[in-house]
Amino acid sequence: MSQDPMVQPDDIHNRTLISNVRPPSWENPQPARRYNLVVIGAGTAGIVAATGAGVLGAKVAIIERSLLGGDCLNTGCVPSKSLIRSAHAAHAANTASRFGVQALAPAEVDFAAVMERLRKLRAAISRHNSVRHVQASNVDLFFGEARFLGPERLEVDGQALRFKKAVIATGSRPVRPAIPGLEEAGFLTNETVFSLTERPARLAVIGGGPVGCELAQAFQRLGSQVVLFHDSGHILTREDRDAADIVQQAFLRENIRLFLNAKVTEVSRQNGKKFLVYEQPGGSGEVEVDEILVGVGRLPNVERLNLEAAGVRYDARGGVEVNNYLQTTNPNIYAAGDVCMAGKFTHAADAAARIALQNALFRGHGKQSTLTIPWCTFTDPEVAHVGMYEYEARQEGIEVTTFKIDLGEIDRAVVDSADAGFVKIHVKKGGDRILGATVVSRNAGEMINELTLAMVAKIGMKKLNKVIHPYPVQAEAIRRLTDEYQLTRLTPLPKALLRLWLRITR
Repeated sequence: MSQDPMVQPDDIHNRTLISNVRPPSWENPQPARRYNLVVIGAGTAGIVAATGAGVLGAKVAIIERSLLGGDCLNTGCVPSKSLIRSAHAAHAANTASRFGVQALAPAEVDFAAVMERLRKLRAAISRHNSVRHVQASNVDLFFGEARFLGPERLEVDGQALRFKKAVIATGSRPVRPAIPGLEEAGFLTNETVFSLTERPARLAVIGGGPVGCELAQAFQRLGSQVVLFHDSGHILTREDRDAADIVQQAFLRENIRLFLNAKVTEVSRQNGKKFLVYEQPGGSGEVEVDEILVGVGRLPNVERLNLEAAGVRYDARGGVEVNNYLQTTNPNIYAAGDVCMAGKFTHAADAAARIALQNALFRGHGKQSTLTIPWCTFTDPEVAHVGMYEYEARQEGIEVTTFKIDLGEIDRAVVDSADAGFVKIHVKKGGDRILGATVVSRNAGEMINELTLAMVAKIGMKKLNKVIHPYPVQAEAIRRLTDEYQLTRLTPLPKALLRLWLRITR
C-alpha cells in the first residue's frame, strides 16, 4: 500500500484504488525504438490524448509520476462531489420541516462513514482510469519522473524514450501561500483533505474561490463550524456580484462565518489547536480552529521536466507557453490541460487533449479559441457560466442586451423551495446571437448545457424559443427569457400591423 498522503487511510477501498492506478508490483516496459506520441502526465488530458492515439493505431507511451487519473479522480472532482452529496443529504434532513416532513434535527452525521463512502466510490470509478484501461488502448505505461533530454528525447526511471511528437499534460497543484507559521502549524489542501477520517470540530478555510466555497459549505453541513477567509469583498470573485451574493447569503444562513477583505497574516499552533491572525480594513483579530484548509488557487506542474532541453518556453505561474493550436515553442511538442490553460477544469482538459491529439498526429488545425467551455461551482445553489460576462463584452467593444429572470418566477423552483437564483443571458445587441449566460440554481450545472449547446450550434434566441420544455422544470426559465427576446422584436411597425390585422379579422 502506498504511503502517499492522498490515499490514506490504508483500507480495502484505497487498496483497490492503488491496485487500479498505481500497482505496487508494476514494472515499466522496455521502450519502443521510437514512439509516434509520448504523453507526460496521466490525468484527464493525458489519458484522453494517449488512449485516443493508441486505439487509432499509433505507437504511444504515457508517463505518470504519481497516480493514474490525476487530480480529478484522486483529489478533485470525484471525492469532492461525493462529499458534497453527503452534505446535501445532511442538509435535507435538517431542513425537512419546511416541506412538512418532521425529521430529527440536527441530523446525526457519521463522518467516518461519509469518508468511507467517498473512498469506496472513488475506488469503483478508478477502473475508468486504470492500468488495465490504458493497456487495453495499446499504450505503453511508465511510472516515474519524466525529464527531457532534448527536443525529441526524454527519460523516465533511467530509460530513454524517443518520440516524433509529445504532449505535456502534467496538470497543476495547490498553491501553498507564504503565510508565516502556516507550514509549521500544518494545513490541508484538496490533495489531503479527503484522507480525513475524523471531522474537524472547527475548520478554517483560506480562499473563497470555487474549491474553498464548495468544501466550506460541505463541512459546515456535515457538522464542522467553518470560518472562511477571503481577500475580496465577496466570495466567488470571478462571478458577477449578483450571482456571488446569492451563494454568500446562503452561507450566512447556514452560519458559516465569513471574513471578507481579510488577509491571514500569521498562523501558530499551541496544544493541538491552530490560531490564525488576520487583518481587515476595520481591524485585526485571531481565530482558533482545529484544522486549516487552503484553497487559494493552483500552479502548473512545470518543475523538474527540464523543458529548456526540449526548447519549450514556460512560466512558473502561467505554465507552458502554447499557441492557439496548443503547440509549444517546440513545434513537435504540444500541451493540454491545467499545465497550459487558464481554465483549470476536467472537461476543458478533455476537450483540449482532443485538439492536441488531432494537431500532433494528423496535422490538424483545431484551435483552442473555438472551444466553448462552461463551468460550474457546486455550492448550493450552484453557479454555472458559459461564454462572456457582460463586462468582457464591453471590453471588446460589443454591445449586449441582457435578459434575466429570477427563479422566484418559475413554478418548479417555487414548489421545490429552491427559488434563490436566476438565469441571465447576454445577447449581441440588434441580433439574437447568445454571447454568454449565467445560471444560479440548485441544478445550474445541468441547466447551463442547453445554453452551451445553443452557443456551439449557433442557435440564437429566436430558434431557441421553439424548444418545448416539459412542465414543470426549472429550465422553463430559459424559455421565458426567449419569450422576452421575442417581445423585443415587436417594433412599432409590426405592432401597428398586428393591431390592424386583428381589427380586420375580428
